[in-house]
Amino acid sequence: MRWKDLPRFQHLYMQQLWSLRVFFLIVRCSFIIDLCPVVLMCMTYIGCATLIVSGVIGLFQNDIKKIVAYSTCSQLGYMVFSCGLSGYNLALFHLFNHAFFKALLFLACGSLIHALKGEQDIRKMGGLHRMMPITYISFLIGSASLIGAPFFSGFFFKRFYIGASVYQALQPE
Repeated sequence: MRWKDLPRFQHLYMQQLWSLRVFFLIVRCSFIIDLCPVVLMCMTYIGCATLIVSGVIGLFQNDIKKIVAYSTCSQLGYMVFSCGLSGYNLALFHLFNHAFFKALLFLACGSLIHALKGEQDIRKMGGLHRMMPITYISFLIGSASLIGAPFFSGFFFKRFYIGASVYQALQPE
């Protein structure tokens, strides 16, 4: 199969895999990156822009897989933002947490799409919590972790993330 024959969401997924590899390389080279404050500032701005733009694009999608994929791009923005604040351990912590709750969301999407015989348009879905309660609960747990609801894994990352941001902002120059 050639690259141009892949569906669009597959391109987005492959792009995210490469982004994760680059992110891991950033974490591994953190001792070099910390030597240049301009690079850290650029990473902070790029991460912030990525998380906002990807989140907004995801809001206007109708395909359930694209929504989850753009959500992943937004989470990568969080990770790069954390690296820009020199919070490499925090970003790596979020990477591992993100892997688990995003896997749960993708599995729930696959279950939903399979039950609806290939339908991916969320405008044609509704009232499925009665037909598929386990998938519904899986979506709830994954979404609660994604948004940072208390006592879920995303909550701990976002709490540390906000603390690191405030600490960095209050440090004298």
